[in-house]
Amino acid sequence: MGFSPLGLVVGLAVLAPNLLLLRFPPRDPLPRVAVPRMLSWLERAGHALCLVVPAITGPGPIAWWWVAPVVVALALYYALWARYLRSGRPVSALYRPLWRAPVPMAILPVAVFLSASAWLGDVWIAVAALVLALGHIPVAVLNARALGVLR
Repeated sequence: MGFSPLGLVVGLAVLAPNLLLLRFPPRDPLPRVAVPRMLSWLERAGHALCLVVPAITGPGPIAWWWVAPVVVALALYYALWARYLRSGRPVSALYRPLWRAPVPMAILPVAVFLSASAWLGDVWIAVAALVLALGHIPVAVLNARALGVLR
């Protein structure tokens, strides 16, 4: 345990674009989807863990070459936020596939945190990312299907 400035930066870098929703919310409403309670809890727990764990667990041996996958995943995530803004902010843009990734805006934050775990030598970040993946990705798939952007 200990404060990790690099972990804090990673958590804030993933969270920051989500704040765009406060100023630029989707023009249309999210569909009403029956999300199983367990998935909802896992998603919320994953969000909280991915914001807190990287900042409060001191890094182990740092593997600097892992910063490249962190930056690439984060850049793709930011590009998808730009796609959302450029397309006029339809809610479907938050769930639209990219290449073969069905819900990239749910997958990329997980990729950032898993890569950050390897970069910072911190297995607890990977655990937090896996909890996030277990909740966030299935919930995003349910929303994408309800919007008709996935089958």
